[in-house]
Amino acid sequence: MKELYFTPGDQVVLRRVWHDKICRVTAATVVQDTSELIVLYWGPGYPLKVMQNPLKGNADKSSDDLRDVTWGEVDVVMLATPGAGHAVYAMRNEEESNIGCWYINLQEPLLRTPIGFDTMDYLLDINVSPDRSEWYWKDETDFADAVQSGKISPAKAQAIRAEGERAIKLLQEGPSTFYDGWANWFPPKDWEIPKLPLDWEKIF
Repeated sequence: MKELYFTPGDQVVLRRVWHDKICRVTAATVVQDTSELIVLYWGPGYPLKVMQNPLKGNADKSSDDLRDVTWGEVDVVMLATPGAGHAVYAMRNEEESNIGCWYINLQEPLLRTPIGFDTMDYLLDINVSPDRSEWYWKDETDFADAVQSGKISPAKAQAIRAEGERAIKLLQEGPSTFYDGWANWFPPKDWEIPKLPLDWEKIF
């Protein structure tokens, strides 16, 4: 069956799903969608539904409900290779012309749905300087707690960390023309802030 791709400018949702439970919904706009690269954008005012990541060691029933919020003052351009266990974010404050950082989000490979893409965030991330020369792990305590509590197995944790090491190598050694191009990309001025689709909570 031929895979159907989204068109630049399409409004979609990026969801985090854990054991068939939706734990985050982010409205996004498609920048590019091909067999080689998926690029999504979201920025100030974009709607989200959020709850505490269920993988966190202290997550409990009291944090089990999604609540409506809007994205803050940062423009995000998400770059994801289909099948990869991470995505790279170019992040820029809306008042600035240059990106503030690169951010590697370790996650399940994107799963295409009729309304966008599903994934799951694995807590451990990597912050990278704008010139890609310096980096550090982020949220290692939360990640370790998830392993300690049994929510992430030691083998899975090892695979996630290995994916992070591979991702930073790709980011640092990748062509500057590619990353500079996305660092200098801005959304078209006529793009409107999307609304979440009525079927955002449907499990496909």
